[in-house]
Amino acid sequence: MKRFIGFIKKEFYHIFRDRRSLFILFGMPIAQIMLFGFAITNEINNVDIAIFDHSNDASTKEIIIKISASKYFSIKQMITCEADIASVFQKGHVKAVLNFEKDFSKNLIKSNKATIQIITDATDPNTANTISNYVNAILQKYQKDLNKDITVANQIVPQTRMVYNPELKSVYMFVPGVMTIILMLVSAMMTSISITREKELGTMEILLVSPLKPIQVIVGKVFPYIFLSIINAVVIVLLSIFIFKMPVQGSLFLLGLESVLFIITSLALGILISTISATQQTAMMISLMGLMLPVILLSGFIFPISSMPQPLQVICNIIPAKWFIIIIKGIMLKGVGLQYVWKETLILVGMTIFFIGLSVKKYKIRLE
Repeated sequence: MKRFIGFIKKEFYHIFRDRRSLFILFGMPIAQIMLFGFAITNEINNVDIAIFDHSNDASTKEIIIKISASKYFSIKQMITCEADIASVFQKGHVKAVLNFEKDFSKNLIKSNKATIQIITDATDPNTANTISNYVNAILQKYQKDLNKDITVANQIVPQTRMVYNPELKSVYMFVPGVMTIILMLVSAMMTSISITREKELGTMEILLVSPLKPIQVIVGKVFPYIFLSIINAVVIVLLSIFIFKMPVQGSLFLLGLESVLFIITSLALGILISTISATQQTAMMISLMGLMLPVILLSGFIFPISSMPQPLQVICNIIPAKWFIIIIKGIMLKGVGLQYVWKETLILVGMTIFFIGLSVKKYKIRLE
């Protein structure tokens, strides 16, 4: 046991002496959570638009005032000629043009129908669709206020209620995913170079002839990073709560336990990469390129798994990040307990045991 404790202390000394590793371990997660949280969003604010008002009457002016008063749009310019619509889009000055038809108020009063054409720059389809939805929402609110004293027989009024994220804040979607990516990549990347570093520095022979068993070497390599990754997880959760106002509806204790489990799973995967890699560069490339794309694309972080082809849905099941995202969203947004995420928890436990067992087996092979 004394040898094992000494081995763990040696691993801590290695980590704290390497300033680059410390920067990657603590600096990169903070930078990533801030960058992803602020930069990646499907919301729009202060989008520049142009107005082409053929009618220029009381109704169109009232609608324009309502649109201008919203936080979503900023009226860049008023267009007086239809030919200017193409030019403003080509210059890239605006993302949308609202084209009010001639005699807008008269048509609204006379035939109870008036037309506004919403022309959007669809070079970014998601933004164009969001702009259209926001404009429609403002117009529907205006129409509702206009017709509040008018009753229509047999009218069907759909009511939509959003649960867990009523304001549709994109940060509620991205923070759990980014937290998963950071813990997965940092944990796996740091441990993936641990054994390969011993090989390159020539100290692997000392481990090979030491009385430490393979499982002790594996656990000794993983243990310091568990402690440091837990600090990372705490920092990420605190940033999410206090900066991005991310709610935690469920138990913080359960969230902590599940995070530790996922950290251990990621570290075990990193150790497995380390045992099969000959150099630190190879291990780094496998942990970055081999994990980053699958975690982003196949974990359900950005793209819904249910919309993927059946073969990809099957492959998604072997991605640990998929199960942790389900767990963390359930705890933080839905407030669920262990009775709702026990299956995902057991899957992560099974993956951890598998990764550690395979790492020990690969390490034994190298001893022979």
